[in-house]
Amino acid sequence: MIKRGLMSGLSTTWTLSKVIFPITLFITILGYTPVLHWIASFISPLMGMIGLTGEAAIPLVVGNALNLYAGIGAILSLDLTVKEVFILAIMLSFSHNLFVESAVAAKVGLRIPIIIAVRVGLALVSAFVINLVWQGGGEQAVYGFGSATAPVTPEPSGWLAILGEGVLAGVTGIAQLALIVIPLMLVVQIMREKNWLKLIANGLAPLTKLIGVDKNTSVTLASGLSIGLAYGAGVMIDAVKEDKVKKKDLYIVFIFLVACHAVVEDTLVFLILGIPVWPLLVIRLTAALVLTITISRIWNSYDKKRSKQHEESFAH
Repeated sequence: MIKRGLMSGLSTTWTLSKVIFPITLFITILGYTPVLHWIASFISPLMGMIGLTGEAAIPLVVGNALNLYAGIGAILSLDLTVKEVFILAIMLSFSHNLFVESAVAAKVGLRIPIIIAVRVGLALVSAFVINLVWQGGGEQAVYGFGSATAPVTPEPSGWLAILGEGVLAGVTGIAQLALIVIPLMLVVQIMREKNWLKLIANGLAPLTKLIGVDKNTSVTLASGLSIGLAYGAGVMIDAVKEDKVKKKDLYIVFIFLVACHAVVEDTLVFLILGIPVWPLLVIRLTAALVLTITISRIWNSYDKKRSKQHEESFAH
């Protein structure tokens, strides 16, 4: 049982490494070119529509291209209002690390354009609504702990050094992935063979019923909610194969998770920005539930209608 769990973890780590390493290497190198700033300059005229200044485009581009921490680091380098910081935080909570996490979703069997459209769409709609509804927040943002004491690392000089940093970032990402995925897959294997996964399924039954999916999606939901899409992908890939999750349920669960994954870590990390984090959590959960429930109801209604038409045509 332990051997099967370790082999499953190693196999999944290798599968995800082939996605994570090249993308991390490419994006790290891209960060030392003017490309990200060109993209930020291109979208800066549109920032006013969602209540942001042109320079706020930089954290959005960096956070989406790299990761949540890079986006927060970029925010800390800017003088922004409380409202601007909150809008950026909610956008980045929905839409960050797009390249890696979308590629991981593709490994599970989903289409990348759909995942990106949902995440970016949620970010833009939420920002537009917050800017429209919230009339306050015009005072200068005061960042929380660590903003003034963060160590400044010297930038690498020359393309060879930049390439080396990209390789190091990729290897570090794989090492972190292995440290999480392999033990996790071992635990899941033991829980599956001991039939302990039923406890998780029963615990998440109200949520799976609410969003209109089968109980066998509970492992995928639990891993995504707790440790996120990238690190939880190993469990998700295994769960899809072992638990025979239907394609429809997989899409609905992933749509829920792209809006609301790693809810504890991704929410608490925004404390450094000095803003209240509970509204972020409420907005993410509400958006995830409303979107997935709506899609699930429409999808189930369409399936029933198509099934009825098929039965009628077969009867004739």
